[in-house]
Amino acid sequence: MFAAREAAQAVAATGLLALTEPEHDGAIISGFASMPDELDTSLLLEALHAQGCPLALPVIVAKGQPLIFRTWIPGDEMATAKWGIREPLPSQPEVMPDIVLVPLLAFDKHGYRLGYGGGFYDRTLAKIRESKPVLAVGIAFDEQEVDAVPYDRYDQRLDLMVTQTRVLRSTD
Repeated sequence: MFAAREAAQAVAATGLLALTEPEHDGAIISGFASMPDELDTSLLLEALHAQGCPLALPVIVAKGQPLIFRTWIPGDEMATAKWGIREPLPSQPEVMPDIVLVPLLAFDKHGYRLGYGGGFYDRTLAKIRESKPVLAVGIAFDEQEVDAVPYDRYDQRLDLMVTQTRVLRSTD
């Protein structure tokens, strides 16, 4: 089981690394500290850092508010926030990412995702998209794909999905 998860992480990392060349050169990429049942992003973030990509991680400000992003590099000391989520320390500078990696429970081919119910990423992507383009990339296992995810007007679509076997562009 451990070897299979590690292989899945490596394939997903390779798929996302391909997205960082060359049109996104210098783009700030926001990852996330994976929870135990999510595709582990640690290998991916280490590979992006090794390539010189500036990284950030999300920080929960308050219920009902968009996330903020603070700079982060692998090995940085982290704080533990609500739900056991690992976040950069408040001393790290706040940045606005160009690429946002998004965790999820389920996704469909249209780019809709089922999140964890807080609406944090929907509010965050809407806020960023008001001021600049952002590439929203879901990170998941193939098995998390469903035929259709229910959505409302405030739900933000993902541009791409990266799984352990493929990179999928959202369709209309």
